[in-house]
Amino acid sequence: MSATRAADAADFRGPLDISRAATVVLDGRDTVVGWSPAATALLGYSPREAVGRPLSAFLAPLPADGPLPAASDHPATPGAPGAPAASGPPARPGPGPPPTGHEIRLARHRDGHELLVVTTLCPLAGARDGGGAGGGAPGRVLVAAELGELRQWESRLALLQGLATQSPVGLAIYDTDLRLTWSNTAYEREIGKPLAEYLGMRADELYSGGRFVTPGYPSTLEAVMHHVIDTGEPILDLHFQGTPPSDPGTEHLWSCSYYRLEDSHGHVFGVCEDAFDISDRQRAQQRLALLVEVGRRIGTVLDVVTTAEEIAEVTVPEFAAAVRVDIARVTVMSGELPATGGPAAMDLLRVGEHSVDPAAADAAEPLYPGAPGSPADRYPPVAYPPGSPQDRSLASGGLVLDDNVLVVPLRVGGSVLGLVTFVRSPRPRVSGRPLAHGPATTFDNGEVALADELAARAAVCIDNARRFTRERSASLALQRQLLPHHVPPQSAVDIAYRYLPSDDVTGVGGDWFDVIPLSGTRVGLVVGDVVGHGLQAAATMGRLRTSVRAFAQLDMAPDELLTRLDDLVGQPGVPQGPPSDAYDELTTGATCLYTVYDPVSRRCVMARAGHLPPAVVHPDGRVTFPDLPAGPPLGLGGLPFESLEIELPVGSLLALFTDGLVEARDHDIDQGLDALGRVLGTPAASLDELCDRAVSALVPDATTADDTALLLARTRQLDEGQVAEWELPAEAVTVGRARELATGRLTAWGLEELSFATELVVSELVTNAVRYGGGPLRLRLIRDRTLLCEVADTGHTSPHLRHSAEDDEGGRGLFIVAQLVQRWGTRYTPAGKTIWTEQAFPPAEFD
Repeated sequence: MSATRAADAADFRGPLDISRAATVVLDGRDTVVGWSPAATALLGYSPREAVGRPLSAFLAPLPADGPLPAASDHPATPGAPGAPAASGPPARPGPGPPPTGHEIRLARHRDGHELLVVTTLCPLAGARDGGGAGGGAPGRVLVAAELGELRQWESRLALLQGLATQSPVGLAIYDTDLRLTWSNTAYEREIGKPLAEYLGMRADELYSGGRFVTPGYPSTLEAVMHHVIDTGEPILDLHFQGTPPSDPGTEHLWSCSYYRLEDSHGHVFGVCEDAFDISDRQRAQQRLALLVEVGRRIGTVLDVVTTAEEIAEVTVPEFAAAVRVDIARVTVMSGELPATGGPAAMDLLRVGEHSVDPAAADAAEPLYPGAPGSPADRYPPVAYPPGSPQDRSLASGGLVLDDNVLVVPLRVGGSVLGLVTFVRSPRPRVSGRPLAHGPATTFDNGEVALADELAARAAVCIDNARRFTRERSASLALQRQLLPHHVPPQSAVDIAYRYLPSDDVTGVGGDWFDVIPLSGTRVGLVVGDVVGHGLQAAATMGRLRTSVRAFAQLDMAPDELLTRLDDLVGQPGVPQGPPSDAYDELTTGATCLYTVYDPVSRRCVMARAGHLPPAVVHPDGRVTFPDLPAGPPLGLGGLPFESLEIELPVGSLLALFTDGLVEARDHDIDQGLDALGRVLGTPAASLDELCDRAVSALVPDATTADDTALLLARTRQLDEGQVAEWELPAEAVTVGRARELATGRLTAWGLEELSFATELVVSELVTNAVRYGGGPLRLRLIRDRTLLCEVADTGHTSPHLRHSAEDDEGGRGLFIVAQLVQRWGTRYTPAGKTIWTEQAFPPAEFD
């Protein structure tokens, strides 16, 4: 559409303009003496039909009551001259009376339908009343238009009036020199002056220092307006940031649009600007965005300190110039709820802070520090003086606003975990991006509500982290109590071990290891892994570890021990009532590897229940993983366990470990096993050094998604001079021969003081073997940290200790043996059983 057609369509002349309205010339007797083409279009009569007839033939007064005329069937376009305003029966004219000097009349169209028109009479200067029928001198001119068309035109005028005086959108017109020529009332309010005082000023003079912040467009007002004037292309919804004269010191944000203005001939005479202040909307969007960011960034890990630091980082500088987060000491250290009782009972630690303005940071500091010597010197203690905003917040349990400092408590239920102090800069920022939209030094009501919501969300995250910290601390304490604190020296192996709890996300798991001394200088090595994390896993681990030790003391073979352990895990638990903690986890199973090494025969027997096989490092550095049958995890039941027996050269290294050492998110378990083999195959000064190398290589950041246990054992062999063994027939004369052999060996070892007790022990054990067992018999003495005496036979019945009555002829021998030795017991082998005893050396032996 051309500029001229656009101007015509705008119709600013009005429907009663004489150049376009229906015009009727009347004489003094209201007889028609002139009839315009517009009148023909409106009423359908030609000038020849209308001239000479009275005006009343065409127009009549509007009836006071009764039905209004039906809708016109005039084919003209609605809104155009002569067209009806709307279909259907028209409503009574309104709203309000007709315009001043105008009259609403009922017109009769030539085709018979009636329509409402508005008319006005204009007297002609020097006119006289004419006489005679058929005409007279023109005396007045009647101008008429359809009422609906007039109402539409008046609506447009009212709209323009509203835009000029009542619209919240600021409107301004600048000429081609970019000087202001007109503005509406909203624009005047932005400037803060009447139009006459700033008329003719340039745009950049009104908003000095302002700039457009929409990317891809010029940044200055002049550049944008020149672009619109030069190209004719409108620019819509540009965001302009600046300080209005009516509100100095505060930056506002407007959504601005620009249009080129042309006259009816297409000549450019300026540019129109409309601007709407969207500062409040932007603040609401920023607050919503901040809440979204808080939900995304706070509580990423279950750690109280990390969560506190996230609060400070996410709110600076978008919401405050400085933020301090103080948490109760017991919450940080042990995950407990702080004691109630007001500020005096609250022991706070500064665990999170962030600032971009030193002056604002100073405003947040307490007037005096707390007592020195915080736990591990990691977090400084703080104390706030009486009457300070923080002290008042602790006392009331609510938020406190004091000038540019806002203190919000971290509330959970009826407890206060700590405080968050938000601080605005004490002096306004005059350039650059503001710390927060709105007043730079105070918090408005919306921002106070936002701070309260931020603190509420943060408090939930901190409470979750606190609960996790409490459970983790309890789990670690339980785990430390259940794991070995000290492994006594073993004759069979040299031992080194490492244990790493899992990271703070998954919680403490149920991995364990143990070193169990067995009869005959043998040693049992065990590692296990309980599925799950938390207190339940740690408690289950303790139960399994205790059970393994108990079964091992019975000298069970590894496969039999795992069978018994599988039965124990598979037993359904007896309900004892509801869970004591909502954070308890169910344990669904466990894995275990059990190995027994004999330093006399250098034989190693092992079995596993769903666990990884051990690594064997031969003296030459070669690393192998024995092809040990896997067996099902504990608790599944129904499948047997199988043992594997291998012979280990002296100096071999046996490595037992849990999957936390070799399994990680960034690589599969085979890669972990290969890496472990490379580390173990490297010569090291000691087993401890080798443990450290393995942990550093496979768990470099000392954290893992699962617990990590590593147990290293380097094998030994007892010297031939420490072991004496004889095979004897199952005959009565063997008892005496056994005593002689035993006392002779004790004499050779310099242990004559033990001869008497040893003779009694050997006599009783060999006698029982001859009487109740089967041959051949084996007698073995081992000189180790104690004196071990073993008698093996082919029977499978074990003697029992009992008290004999006074008239019994036997049954006292084993009771006497028990009084002479430190320990005694029975172990079963595929060929029969072995009864063993241990005797302490005489005191001189330890000198």
